[in-house]
Amino acid sequence: MLLIGALLAACGGGGGGGGLDPILGPPVLGVVPAPTPTPVVPVAPTVVSTVPAATEPPVTDVATTAAVRATFSKPMSAASLTPTSFTLACPAGAPVNAAVSYDAATLTAILTPAAALPAGTVCVATVTTAALDTAGLALAANFSWRFRTAALADATRPTVVLTEPAPAATGVATNTRITATFSEAMNPATLTSASFVVTSGTPAVPVAGTVTYVASSRTATFKPTATTLAANTVFNAVITSAATDTSGNALAGNTAVAPNAGNHVWTFTTGAVADTVAPTVLSFNPVVSATNVCRTQSINATFSEAMDPTTVSATTYRITDNGVGVAGTVSYDAANRIASFVPSAATGFAANRVLTATLASGATGVTDLAGNPLAADEVWTFTTGAQVCNPPIDLKSIAGFGAFGGGAGVTNQGINTTIGGNLGSTAACTLITGLHDRFDIYTETPLNVGAVDGTVYCAPPAPGTVAKFNIATQARADAQASYNELAALPAGSDPGAGQLGGQILAPGVYTSAGGTFSITTGDLTLDGQGDANATWVFQSAAAMTIGAPGFPRRVVLINGAKAANVFWQVGAAARIADGSTMIGTIIAPAGVTISTAGQTLQTTLIGRAIGLTASVTMVNTTIVAP
Repeated sequence: MLLIGALLAACGGGGGGGGLDPILGPPVLGVVPAPTPTPVVPVAPTVVSTVPAATEPPVTDVATTAAVRATFSKPMSAASLTPTSFTLACPAGAPVNAAVSYDAATLTAILTPAAALPAGTVCVATVTTAALDTAGLALAANFSWRFRTAALADATRPTVVLTEPAPAATGVATNTRITATFSEAMNPATLTSASFVVTSGTPAVPVAGTVTYVASSRTATFKPTATTLAANTVFNAVITSAATDTSGNALAGNTAVAPNAGNHVWTFTTGAVADTVAPTVLSFNPVVSATNVCRTQSINATFSEAMDPTTVSATTYRITDNGVGVAGTVSYDAANRIASFVPSAATGFAANRVLTATLASGATGVTDLAGNPLAADEVWTFTTGAQVCNPPIDLKSIAGFGAFGGGAGVTNQGINTTIGGNLGSTAACTLITGLHDRFDIYTETPLNVGAVDGTVYCAPPAPGTVAKFNIATQARADAQASYNELAALPAGSDPGAGQLGGQILAPGVYTSAGGTFSITTGDLTLDGQGDANATWVFQSAAAMTIGAPGFPRRVVLINGAKAANVFWQVGAAARIADGSTMIGTIIAPAGVTISTAGQTLQTTLIGRAIGLTASVTMVNTTIVAP
């Protein structure tokens, strides 16, 4: 026993040091104890996107028959998604009777109202913490967002506005995916391999593939099952009229010839090789290391080539604040190849913070239409200021109109006039001439025929009604409110002393020092600088003129500029000369004149012609309300 005690003492046993443990024995040299496992922290589900989009100010002009959708970050328990956990109130405090379903394939809950929503109303949708994922985890907090319904039910048929590959394209990469972008939100359930078909050869042989629809970009993507398409082959792509918008309106095709009557059809020809070139980011807005960025601004990245919309999401495009993710909505503008991140909070990003934006590369990152990812993660920073951005102009119900003739009516001459959207006046319907909608004819002659894609709203006598007059009256009031809002904005610069021809203008407010604006010496270019929300407001106290007889002019949009964000506040009358192409919403008390009687040149307005008091007159005119 004495010998054992001495040995223990020599090894430090019985004391407080290391060495031999009287219970466990001597330590084993060279063996490191296993670390304690880090506990796995469950991740709660989140709402990553919605339809209508969760933005502030709220999305407007939503169809009264539209369904409401919420897409989650992970698979959800269908049993937990009910009219109790996913609710809609129109307005706030007035619950809407609705059914709720869950599409496991797209992780999307769909709320379908039992009846049409009230028109012109701000609705509040809420997904509560009663919504659970498949592991039983709840949302961390209720998720709510707002939108405003249209004053009128949506009766406009959707169209295809962009395809990749483009119609008649040649040399197309054999590993490409095929996309179609629509003019409005579509019902995803109607976009399948049955309604979006790709074929080759005669007789036509279908190409096997799957179809995915991304609501934020309004784009359907056909992904061939095979790795590559046949080389040097002509392919036909068809989207049938079975594809509908969220209000059930069938697609308006581009052909009236059987067997594809009513369908949208285009062709492209593959080349000999696949595309293996990685896409790049051409520009950022705000620019890299920008400071004093307004807090509600969207953060945008412009790509070098068309991207696969299904890969641009809140997972692949992230913004962090000191390593913590910022909640936001991600979308992709296929026409301009711009990815945008909009903060979810009504007040935007936190003030005076350095934020980091990341576009992910690799197998789980953003890719082009050939499946090529970025060569490396694209990471940049910017610093917010204390201020929020200037809010966009809310046109309310007048947004649904392509032309509005105050209290004096609307007149068309010529046989090639088409009006996208509604047309209206608070005058009697007898002052609407040379036009027709789907239901009624308004004093047309063989030489004066114009088609209104939406509905004509005017006062009695028939086909005018009190209900139509009330709608027109509200639209007139909303137009006046928008005009007043535009006129009240702080005055801006006048870079061309009233002459905008030949100018390239960044977003902002521009005010004519002399009271008039003209675009007559050249075309006007509006440069969005990669900002998907870039806005232009032109204030003129008196008249505005676009083009001159024999000298048509254009307004050109580049780098992400959008017609919906261009506004012209004109104090008197506006005139667009024959053959010109004008962009933006024109609101003029003394009315709008488009082209000249007897002209056959087509004149185009991608925007709206709104007379507050006087009429809108047009000759062989195309109006497309953005």
